[in-house]
Amino acid sequence: MKKKKYLWIWTFLVPILAWLFYFGGLVFSSIFYSIILALSLLGSVLAAVYHSEVIAHRLGEPFGTLLLAFAITVIEVGLIISIMMGATGLETLTLARDTVFAAVMFILTGIIGSCIVIGSLRYREQTFTLQGVSTALITLTAIVIFVLILPNYTISHLGGEYTSLQLLFIALISLGLYVGFTMIQTFRHRSFFISPRNHLLEMESVQTNLKQFSKKELFISCLLLVLCLGIVVLLAKLLSKDVERIVISIGAPKSVVGIIIAGMVLLPEGLAAFRAAKNDQIQTSLNLAFGSALASIGLSIPAIALISVITGIRMVLGIDIKSTILLGLSLFIITVSLATGRTNIMQGVVLIGIFLIYLFITIVP
Repeated sequence: MKKKKYLWIWTFLVPILAWLFYFGGLVFSSIFYSIILALSLLGSVLAAVYHSEVIAHRLGEPFGTLLLAFAITVIEVGLIISIMMGATGLETLTLARDTVFAAVMFILTGIIGSCIVIGSLRYREQTFTLQGVSTALITLTAIVIFVLILPNYTISHLGGEYTSLQLLFIALISLGLYVGFTMIQTFRHRSFFISPRNHLLEMESVQTNLKQFSKKELFISCLLLVLCLGIVVLLAKLLSKDVERIVISIGAPKSVVGIIIAGMVLLPEGLAAFRAAKNDQIQTSLNLAFGSALASIGLSIPAIALISVITGIRMVLGIDIKSTILLGLSLFIITVSLATGRTNIMQGVVLIGIFLIYLFITIVP
């Protein structure tokens, strides 16, 4: 009980201190202070994980994973837009594309692969509901192709860019597909996203979760989650120039900035997914992963596209042939791997291998 109270106090103090450090960062500027800001950013992300899970437990599955995915999307959209609005010239022409593509690769290969390995090492095999995963996969595949591959083959605008009309229409379709998936996940076919092994237990646990946290704790967690998400966006924006300088100093391509942003915003999702896999809840891990991937591209791109059209900021979405091959391979492998409703360690090892190749090829093109 004391440990739980200590953890709650820690997650209460960190975002408040982070806000204070942020305002101090507007005045002070040094390597030491940048390290403090980076630690505050990491602490705020971890606090966001805790408060998201408190709310998720209160809401039950799959509403909890949906909420966490939405929270991650808020961080991602806020970060990308803040950097795009603050940049000059063509600095951020490919930032949205690099970040969204990195997020999809992180989730499909890094997070899902690691979750499968973690679960397989402890339980050998884990089961999940196939209908939910296949529904998420077909939706994600369609949106990914619309956003990242199709713009390379339109003739109204060259160089992987959509015209304003095309961008708005694709954004609308992507948003519609995401909303449709959300309706399936939360209402029409909610059972598709609950583990077959624990279906009755998980349905009963909703009532238990309602009593586990009081309304006061729920309200405080909602407020602190907002504070955490807000400070993560602001601190990341403040540190973005430092990150870009480090990337340039080591001679890495600027697309690495997108990988760093994606890794940063997906940290809460990844930690929650790993914890679920470790507790033999691979269904929750997959719900988190696919929900985050769909939110990352199905919500982020429409929001960024709307602001891009309004402000006149150009945005390249089409990925190159190398990235297309890696993305296609990832979608193919994960479709085959998850086609049986059971996981084993080799599936996860192959996905992690693709993820490591993606990182290496991006840094050493």
